[in-house]
Amino acid sequence: MNAPLHSMRQAQVFDTHMSYREAGNAAGPVVLFLHGNPTSSFIWRDIIPHVAPLARCIAPDLIGFGNSGKPDIEYRFVDHVRYLDALLAQLAITECYLVAQDWGTTLAFHYAARFPERVQGLAFMEFIRPFARWADFHQRDSAREAFRKFRTPGVGEAMIMEGNAFIEHVLPASILRTLSEAEMAAYRAPFPTPASRKPIWRLPNELPIEGEPADVDALLRHAHAALAESDYPKLLFAGDPGAVVSPTFAAQFAAGLKHCRLVQLGAGAHYLQEDHADAIGAQIAQWLAEQEVQRQR
Repeated sequence: MNAPLHSMRQAQVFDTHMSYREAGNAAGPVVLFLHGNPTSSFIWRDIIPHVAPLARCIAPDLIGFGNSGKPDIEYRFVDHVRYLDALLAQLAITECYLVAQDWGTTLAFHYAARFPERVQGLAFMEFIRPFARWADFHQRDSAREAFRKFRTPGVGEAMIMEGNAFIEHVLPASILRTLSEAEMAAYRAPFPTPASRKPIWRLPNELPIEGEPADVDALLRHAHAALAESDYPKLLFAGDPGAVVSPTFAAQFAAGLKHCRLVQLGAGAHYLQEDHADAIGAQIAQWLAEQEVQRQR
């Protein structure tokens, strides 16, 4: 599907700005698209056109990513929560459907745990959760070992900030098709220097693995407990073999949630939006239309 022009807008947030992509029906429900590491709202570019006829689509660039500013902060999970909360308050978003992948899912789950009355539905994929053991993290041994290095002081900074490993290796290795030069250029653009890559480096160190970092682990355990009890409709996408979510685990996870529909996309790794944009977009649009019919009865 050919993506329409999205309006790229900016909002002043604290001491900097956050950019966001907006498209669609201003009179429709809000659908908030939340990306992960090291991507931006660009990853939703071919999914939004499917949803835009039905909804007001808003896809922020998380702080430090995409066209958003890079303030002098630590870029911890709680920092992303603070900046995203401020952006949503400025945009007066009080009800929305959430669509999320990777670190976007942690933000979505945490938001839904705090404000369940604001969440009309949740579509998600390749989600992050507390990992009790390193063996539970990722489907590939080589990726698991790379992330161990990313979390090793000195080594991780050299790999990610100096070597740009997340953009040049992790991202393309987690997509089945080959990204075009223009697509790679779009992903490289926000991170031209080692210092600019601090937000990318921080997030692997925030993954709650074997209880560390303790504060992120506690927040996500609470968020996942709230997710399990929640009644809003859910749509879970899974790829095969996936990266942090296998097809088997996705089926088990969906079965443990209320009102959750599972979509097995077929071959896919972590950045499913790049391999299955049309399938994901069409499924979200159909699901959204169904939910809106139910809400209006």
